[in-house]
Amino acid sequence: MKRREILGASATAVVVAAAFGAASPAVAQNTSVQLYGHLDLSVDSATKGIKEGGAGQNPAPVGKVGWQADVSSNLSYFGFRGDHDIGGGNRMVFQVETQVDVAATPGPSPVNQASQGNVDNKVLGALGSRNSYLGIAGGFGALKLGKTDAPYKLSTARMDPFSATVGDYNSIMGNTGGDNRAEFDTRLSHAAWYESPKMGGLSFNALFAPGQNRASDNSNNASGEPDCTGGGVGRQQLAGGVGPNVNIGDCNDGSFGDAYSVAGAYEAGPLYAIAAYEMHKKANRSSDDAVNVGVGDEAAMKVGVQYMVTPNTILNVIFERMTRKNPSPDFNERQRNGSWLALTQKITGQDDINVGWAHAGKTPGQPGGGDSGVTTNPGSVENSSNMYTVGYKHHFDKQSNWYAVYARQANKAGGHFDLGASGHGITTDCKDAAGACFTGETLQAVSVGWMYSF
Repeated sequence: MKRREILGASATAVVVAAAFGAASPAVAQNTSVQLYGHLDLSVDSATKGIKEGGAGQNPAPVGKVGWQADVSSNLSYFGFRGDHDIGGGNRMVFQVETQVDVAATPGPSPVNQASQGNVDNKVLGALGSRNSYLGIAGGFGALKLGKTDAPYKLSTARMDPFSATVGDYNSIMGNTGGDNRAEFDTRLSHAAWYESPKMGGLSFNALFAPGQNRASDNSNNASGEPDCTGGGVGRQQLAGGVGPNVNIGDCNDGSFGDAYSVAGAYEAGPLYAIAAYEMHKKANRSSDDAVNVGVGDEAAMKVGVQYMVTPNTILNVIFERMTRKNPSPDFNERQRNGSWLALTQKITGQDDINVGWAHAGKTPGQPGGGDSGVTTNPGSVENSSNMYTVGYKHHFDKQSNWYAVYARQANKAGGHFDLGASGHGITTDCKDAAGACFTGETLQAVSVGWMYSF
């Protein structure tokens, strides 16, 4: 057996022993540790719906763009968390969590997948790749350091019954440009945040993540980070020809500096209501157009309500406004309204039906230079989109279920919204096999899967 395998097995044994309270030096007096996890696997079939257009329209796509089957891991994860009594009614609290690629091979995305928009240097299967922190908690609330889903994201997570499926609402909600990542469905690294205690029905969370970027236009990786903040990788070179890679720029597809995220919630009886705001300072979009798009602040705000109409009927409504300080409205593709409406209807004690509708509003303009005829030039274009979803879920018990989902993303002529962004393990986007994006298409997907949590 290789030495690294032995070390890995030993480390795992210590964690497992601690989690189950076995006699181990890993568990100190007045300390509790819990092992937990979530597995979500599905079999899907999806089509990009790309068609060749007439003169000045879509060119012939390259490769297979019709229905294709896949097996997806989705948001499967594993972790441990706990607390330690430090006296005075206060506790040290901690959590370390990692993604689990059950159906795929863990590792960074290879360069030849650049056309899919998901290239990065992160190893999501590494320990600590997901929400992880160390903090102090007490009657005052909790103050934590680490990385976490931002308050903006968490505030409405419970309002998406299709989370991590092909119909995840982040295909539109929190998504400024319609690509396969939602800029305001963020997990923010190198962050500090405060979680308030419940004050009657009120609570709030506030987070700050320093940009840690030595480039004034945020075109470098943040210090200590493998990727551009906001996604993607910059140009890299070997430091002095030897040693570790260092970033030398080109984080120009949404890389931002300081980030601020706040959310307030009110919960009483059948009502849950939120208001949230998030700001990304100096987001670099120079890959769209260095002169007319360049670098500017991006922000999002939303209000949402979840209401239990009856014990068997739950209604979710969200309105969202995303903005960008852009030099020219004709080039601004990052300013739009979004809305979400979802209904959950329990039909038995173990079965429910979910339906959802997400709408992306039209933007003031677009940067131009697109692949389809309607996106070649800057200016106003009809680039709105509607996503329709329906699903069925059967709960075996509180820890396990199986589900079936159908999702349909209907893009207008200039729209290029995807399916499964920021949640589902495999995203169905607007690109053909050569990386060309086709706008105005209708994407569809069906999925059957099951979940187990412990």
